[in-house]
Amino acid sequence: MKRGETGGATGNGTGFWTPGSQILWRYRENAGDGFHIARPVTVVRDDEELLAVWLAPGTECVKPVLADGSSVREEPLESRYTKPRSVAHGHWLGTGVLKLARPGEPWSVWLFWEPGWEFKNWYVNLEQPLIRWGGGVDSEDYFLDISVHPDRSWYWLDEDEFAQAQRDGLLAAETAATVRTAGLAAVAAVEAWQAPFSDGWQHWRPDPSWAVPSLPEDWDRTSAHVSS
Repeated sequence: MKRGETGGATGNGTGFWTPGSQILWRYRENAGDGFHIARPVTVVRDDEELLAVWLAPGTECVKPVLADGSSVREEPLESRYTKPRSVAHGHWLGTGVLKLARPGEPWSVWLFWEPGWEFKNWYVNLEQPLIRWGGGVDSEDYFLDISVHPDRSWYWLDEDEFAQAQRDGLLAAETAATVRTAGLAAVAAVEAWQAPFSDGWQHWRPDPSWAVPSLPEDWDRTSAHVSS
């Protein structure tokens, strides 16, 4: 397996990662400068239209926790974003996730399966458009999400967290309005059953020869952003 090289290419001269390359998918802290989420992933496809990556079961990742090591999700919503935080290493539990992102789009679409490859749902993660760098892609998560099911029904997720993040100053009013507009655009794509929902990715399977990527020691390094 090849780790992504500086410039986003892995020897093919195109500026895109070749399938099988291992890169990092990271999220910056909201209203902060550091990274609090880092997930090593394997590139499935990378071109002018789409970046597709596979987050394998058991992958070592970095996730945010409260300063005492307890789970963020277990903290009451009213204090979830104001208590001091740290990060912890853990492993991706359950089945893997296929992540799809189109250049410049303010969301990515994640596919989830039940054990045995029974397709569960698409998950629209509203976020800053991905910023590419030599070792992977960076973004900032915007709290609000959308769940899309095989029967094409959908519903908003985490609206309470989205509202609390605004109250706690993690999202400016202008940013929140932009996120909501992006969400409505994603809903329109769902209702029109456009790509990537209509592209059959739920039938995709990972190459069995792919090794589970390792988490590099410098997962939080600051790198020159070379393209978007």
